Parts: sequence; C-alpha cells; structure tokens
Amino acid sequence: MHPEPHDELRVASFRDLDTTTLYKILKLRSVVFVVEQECPYLDPDGRDIEPGTRHIWFEKGDEVRAYLRVLADPGAERIGRVVTATDARGAGLAARLMEKALEVIGNRPAVLDAQAHLTGFYARFGFETAGPEFLEDGIPHVPMKRAAG
Repeated sequence: MHPEPHDELRVASFRDLDTTTLYKILKLRSVVFVVEQECPYLDPDGRDIEPGTRHIWFEKGDEVRAYLRVLADPGAERIGRVVTATDARGAGLAARLMEKALEVIGNRPAVLDAQAHLTGFYARFGFETAGPEFLEDGIPHVPMKRAAG
C-alpha cells in the first residue's frame, strides 16, 4: 500500500521549470482564468520568462494544485496569477503560497491587483488598497500594496 501523496511546495525561475511543469501551470491558469471565469485573454504574456520572475506552486503527485508568480517590477515586487484548482480549494494552499511569496520578496515592497471580492484575503498579509477599483477582463479588481519591511 502506497502512502497518499501530499502537497509539495516548489519555487523556480523560468529556466529551472521543466516543460511538463510549465504545461501544467499554464493549463491550471487557463482552466480557472479563461474557462471558469470566462475571461478570454492571452495568459502567456511574456512575463513568465523574465529573469527576475519566480514561480511558486504546490504539486501533489503529478498535478499542479495552486500557483502564483512574483514579478520583479520597478520599485516593487508584483504578485500575480494567484490560482487554485477547483478540487484543491479550501485547503489553505493560496495562503501558504502567499506566505512563501512574501518570504521570497523579503523586505521589499510588494503590489498586486486583487479581484475585488478577495481584498480581505490579501489584507491578512499586510496589503492595503492603493487606488480605485477598476475592471480587468470584466472582473472588478482593486490595486493593493504592502510596504517594505
């Protein structure tokens, strides 16, 4: 009898991602953002491959269950593409990803564009509203920031 696989946290730059993992990450992002949320947009935006980008995800067995990326924007680190597979929601994976992202970011300032209904989630990690609500792909978003340190 084999033990049940558990969620394993991974961090990598683009050049350290193998093609199978990259495929699974892009598939998860498409399933949730494009299909589930009905937002036709070009997810591979060129930023995944930037040298300063860090990819952070949970995998269990051969499945990517939750993911986010940290981009090295001028003046602040940008957290984005925060996503959890439908069958993995409610297990606290997004919170654990945020904790790891903030560990990776260290004492540098951070920004993100939160879907409006998730501002309370990001506030738990020290993010504050940084501007007016706006529509992105038909979904209300709120810019948020977290000060350095």
